[in-house]
Amino acid sequence: MDQQHQCTTAAATIHCIVKLGGAAITCKNELETINEENLTIVSSQLRKSMILGTTHGMDWSRRPGSLEIPTVIDDDVNHQSELDSKKFIVVHGAGSFGHFQASKSGVHKGGLSKPLVKSGFVATRISVTSLNLEIVRALAKAGIPSIGMSPFSCGWSTCEKDLAVADASTVVKAIDSGFVPVLHGDAILDTSQGCTILSGDVIIRHLAEELRPDYVVFLTDVFGVYDRPPTESNAVLLREIAVREDGSWSVLKPVLQDTSKQVEITVAAHDTTGGMVTKISEAATIARLGIDVYIVKAATSHSLMALQGGLKESIPDDWLGTVIRLAK
Repeated sequence: MDQQHQCTTAAATIHCIVKLGGAAITCKNELETINEENLTIVSSQLRKSMILGTTHGMDWSRRPGSLEIPTVIDDDVNHQSELDSKKFIVVHGAGSFGHFQASKSGVHKGGLSKPLVKSGFVATRISVTSLNLEIVRALAKAGIPSIGMSPFSCGWSTCEKDLAVADASTVVKAIDSGFVPVLHGDAILDTSQGCTILSGDVIIRHLAEELRPDYVVFLTDVFGVYDRPPTESNAVLLREIAVREDGSWSVLKPVLQDTSKQVEITVAAHDTTGGMVTKISEAATIARLGIDVYIVKAATSHSLMALQGGLKESIPDDWLGTVIRLAK
């Protein structure tokens, strides 16, 4: 037991686990299209949040169609001491990558014996791993030593869609070696139904349970959790949600006039991982561990404050986002 615990415990404190929401970093209604502007800003904010001092760009690859050979600025690169950096883990959703392939073939429902499901499993993984590569590339370009990791390739699997095997030791080794692991929602094997889709939100919940970060940040395409779909004109941003030990939760800020009214959530038809429903559920589970969770719009001043840990002590009145934390 002790030996197994040592294998899944990082040598130093994990500062933050970050979820890059698929809708925030891709154009969700345009098949396999990255939101380049948001991804660039998010990469820059992550760099500011985790690394102090100057860094060299780490993407030395040649662009498709380009004849240029990458140049590397090597002045004193081999003589620099290790930069003072905070330990982060990044997990990203699929957005317009993977969801289409998975839903059309029914990968989340299982049945690998069916040719369409098996083809969809392969197509889904091609799509999500290509997105993972582009995110790792963007982070590397910003100077973040990121390493892509796929749950399927790490041997993670489920039973009746619940995580059954999810060894975090490879993630921990990468962190202790000075890298930033970048995981993603993935098509994986399931012992009861053959296969399924593992969402990034479930991955974050598991890693939070195993590694106990200081805080968790969900970067989304909206300012946080609302009492109804945010597209409605009278939608109210829920600024603080308290989670009790039994898993139940209540809204602390703002004080809602109708406290009996449940928060209304809509899920996109092609979203095979549960959308905001899963996000709130997993965030509440993390909060029960005593870990603050911030849900905030990506590529804003509000997301930078959350990523840098500026909300641990107090939440400024002008900060826009949702805090989910253990009830006191």
